[in-house]
Amino acid sequence: MRCSELSLPGVWRVEIEPSCDERGFFARTFCAEEFAQIGLPSTYSQSSVSFNQKRGTLRGMHFQANPSKESKLVRCIRGAILDVVLDLREGSESFGRSVGVELSDDNRTALAIPAGCAHGFITLKDESEVLYMMSEPFNPSLSRGVRWDDPKFSISWPFSPLVISERDAQYPGFSSDIL
Repeated sequence: MRCSELSLPGVWRVEIEPSCDERGFFARTFCAEEFAQIGLPSTYSQSSVSFNQKRGTLRGMHFQANPSKESKLVRCIRGAILDVVLDLREGSESFGRSVGVELSDDNRTALAIPAGCAHGFITLKDESEVLYMMSEPFNPSLSRGVRWDDPKFSISWPFSPLVISERDAQYPGFSSDIL
């Protein structure tokens, strides 16, 4: 497993290092000890899956507020997505910046997302499935979001969404009182 920090501090690309033979391959996707050494959560309290029927489905930009801010480990296990992390950490030097990474069943890459960042993705293929590991259980009363197209952040999406939930489409523009 190779972990490399991206342009936003605390956001890590996690790539597998497959050991191949005639059966296929075997690879680690998580190691508590290695994650702890680089400051990533070494335990996760919840796992969820998101299945997305159509290419162009956008989910996001979501986060969970205090006292249950959550870190995530996200992997696309079927299809392909552009996964985007938006830094909303108060006092962060990279506040308001975002980074996008293609996650797919071909590259088997995961993205480690720190608490305090919003997360979203757009599907690049039909029938894309995304596996999430979260450091905190989902708490609907602390669920928050910002608009996927908020001009304050200028997130670079590959195209406009074709499918988006009413909730995600109606998030307001950013205001610090949602943090």
